[in-house]
Amino acid sequence: MSRYTGSSYKQARRTNFSLLENGKELARRPYGPGQHGVDRKRKPSNYSTQLLEKQKVKFMYGLSEKQFKKTFFEAGKLSGVHGENLLILLESRLDNLVYRLGFAKTRRAAKQLVNHGHITVNGKKVDIPSYRVKVGSTIALKEESKDHKAVKEALENAPKRVEFVTFDEKTNTGKYVRVPQRSELNPEIKESLIVEFYNK
Repeated sequence: MSRYTGSSYKQARRTNFSLLENGKELARRPYGPGQHGVDRKRKPSNYSTQLLEKQKVKFMYGLSEKQFKKTFFEAGKLSGVHGENLLILLESRLDNLVYRLGFAKTRRAAKQLVNHGHITVNGKKVDIPSYRVKVGSTIALKEESKDHKAVKEALENAPKRVEFVTFDEKTNTGKYVRVPQRSELNPEIKESLIVEFYNK
């Protein structure tokens, strides 16, 4: 499966949206990449607006188009609001929760941690970044990975954690305690536009 390995800062500038959710990517150059990045003032079409919203979320969680589309249609089978269900499923991914708990500085680094077999869920090694974590599950480092340099640095500089996870600093273990509420997720995301995009 093809995977984007280029600059996440370029993606952020292209979508005018902070993929790290801290604004760092847009702080120095808050305009699109390339020589015409500053001059793009044309009013976008409805399709362009919807596509951009989909790209923002897809880039933020680091999914391929195929993965994102599959998750979107899975969300449609759940009861509740389709767009909110999509965000909840994306937040329930193991790589995202590893990032939310502070084991990694970025979602891309979290994906690598999972891929390399450093993470356990309820005591069992899981090396699939897209693994959907169930509420109540405990996420931890493998015993032999607890001295991992990158993880130590990430934990030392971890930002404030979201309220739908808890973290025990004594044991360096985290727990996915409940599904997130929409108000706890990025307010800049307009998930209704993504629903409109795929329902055309």
